[in-house]
Amino acid sequence: MKITEITTVKQQITTKIRLAAYCRVSSDSLDQMNSFAAQIKYYTDYSKVHTEYELVDIYADEGISGTSLKKRDEFNKMLRLCYKGKIDMIIVKSISRFARNTLDVIKITRKLREINVDVFFEEQGIHSIDPASEFYITIYGSIAQSESENISANVRWGKAQ
Repeated sequence: MKITEITTVKQQITTKIRLAAYCRVSSDSLDQMNSFAAQIKYYTDYSKVHTEYELVDIYADEGISGTSLKKRDEFNKMLRLCYKGKIDMIIVKSISRFARNTLDVIKITRKLREINVDVFFEEQGIHSIDPASEFYITIYGSIAQSESENISANVRWGKAQ
């Protein structure tokens, strides 16, 4: 082996996956805030245990609904860094934490897949980089959207009563 080949192999071995973690809670209730703090601690610890990753940052939106991308500043900041080539992988607890809009989930995971950024949905055990994952992402995304719509309908009904 030539010295340049050895250097290239060494670089490949030592290159870590640039990981971003995303957390979101949709309300300011005490239970949700505890969940939010637990998610942040979990991903901080996760990055320390999994040495193949270099944690870029933990992006967290609190008290924000996942039905729209508009007010999710941290989420949008994370996506911009992905598009700039600064993040290789996003880890998130579940598809419902990522987005509660089926079209958004599909659109974003497709765009990220095009630039080789993987989203790992822990609860579902799905890596979005796998083209076969889109079917499952669509199903779980639809469930998350339906749950959100049901919660909204229940809140509206409760207020009306």
